[in-house]
Amino acid sequence: MIPKEILKKVQRIEIATRGLVNEVFSGEYHSVFKGRGMEFAEVREYQVGDDIRTIDWNVSARMGHPFVKVFEEERELTVMLLVDVSSSGNFGTATQMKGELAAELSAVLAFSAIKNNDKVGLMIFSDKIEKYIPPRKGKQHVLRVIREILYYKPEDTQTDLNVALEYLSRVVKRRSIVFVISDFLTENYEKSLQVANRKHDLITISITDPREVELPNVGFIELEDAETGETILVDTSSSSLRNAFYSDAERQREIRERFFKSIGVDNINIFTNRPYVEPITRFFRMRARRLAV
Repeated sequence: MIPKEILKKVQRIEIATRGLVNEVFSGEYHSVFKGRGMEFAEVREYQVGDDIRTIDWNVSARMGHPFVKVFEEERELTVMLLVDVSSSGNFGTATQMKGELAAELSAVLAFSAIKNNDKVGLMIFSDKIEKYIPPRKGKQHVLRVIREILYYKPEDTQTDLNVALEYLSRVVKRRSIVFVISDFLTENYEKSLQVANRKHDLITISITDPREVELPNVGFIELEDAETGETILVDTSSSSLRNAFYSDAERQREIRERFFKSIGVDNINIFTNRPYVEPITRFFRMRARRLAV
């Protein structure tokens, strides 16, 4: 039985995100994510201006005058959401936990997809595949996806992105749009990400809390690694320590973003203390400009 507070969260997310999809994202989504290609629709009589390469010679010979093949864009796509539910997602010092924000972002993407009659699938992972929901269409399916992300209790605490990407390659055979939603506080996933990106249109969404970048000056505090349980006592009144913490976080971010760029993966940076509408809109517009060139 799903608790009432989870159902209320799902309802709140549905109301908030469906409004955004209708007003902001639906047109952007359609223009950015095209169909897989052209599929045959019908044959019709040749008209002046038709490309002679589309003439169906068999039908033309049978009918005694030229006919052409008509093709339409194969619009239906599959969108896969790979959502990191490791313990580091249970952290947030602003308005939301990172895990809750991941659920809301998933809802925006999922509602955008079904509005365009695309399928949506979900893979919840930690350092193992926690749950896999095959792609389907429809509002009820999307609501189930949101419920699973919010309510699911992961069995493991750590992160292994390789496991998720390798499983994706085994179970999703057709080229799909894949959103990897994580804080990317993990290592050695570069090769798997590169392989998956060759097969799918892969987009990463990096979720960060401001306290993962900057430490406040509040004296001695105990920091705990949510995934390993390791703790360390630090003196945040030390400006050199705070500067080193910030520099290391920025260095890790820059290394990650350089890698994404080097293999052609688009990355969207989302922070728990900032609205996510602007960075997602910026991503869609950047994609649209690239397609227009």
